[in-house]
Amino acid sequence: MRRGNSKASDYAKNDDCSRNNSSFALINNSMRRPIKKRPTATPDVVHGSVDVERFINYIMLDGKKETARKIVYGAFEIIKADKDTSDDPMETFNAALRNAGPLMEVRSRRVGGANYQVPREVRAERRQALAYRWLIAAARKQKGTPMHKCLAKELLLAAKEEGDAVKKKEDTHKMAEANRAFAHFAW
Repeated sequence: MRRGNSKASDYAKNDDCSRNNSSFALINNSMRRPIKKRPTATPDVVHGSVDVERFINYIMLDGKKETARKIVYGAFEIIKADKDTSDDPMETFNAALRNAGPLMEVRSRRVGGANYQVPREVRAERRQALAYRWLIAAARKQKGTPMHKCLAKELLLAAKEEGDAVKKKEDTHKMAEANRAFAHFAW
């Protein structure tokens, strides 16, 4: 039996290669799932804002985008006609998003057999998504009136730091403050 062609030496060579850090890093990176590119929304046709288009997409049900547009633009018309606010509904919309988006939230973390509510800072994309979600949920909760009126009312209240969406943000901040002792469990 020749020494260089034995199966045992082939296994040993392969074993040495697998211990090499550079090849392990290449294998490890190729096995990870690639980071997906997020689809970007095109700006809406009336205001030229990507945020308004995203908000329309959040309101849309069953693919009825034109209905969602009518709701949002109808709410903006009501905001524009309101005497208490400025003439620009985009300022009110942006103020409502700022006031309804949370800065801190609690995430569940299991440590040593117990679940802890660990306060975490909220990323900007998630903050915006939660603000959209909470504003729409607060508007949909009001039954019996058209959606564009409910949405306008909720946007006006959120711009003044009132309403259900802002209350939900404050409750989230209170929970994060109450569980501040577990912040060292953050990962």
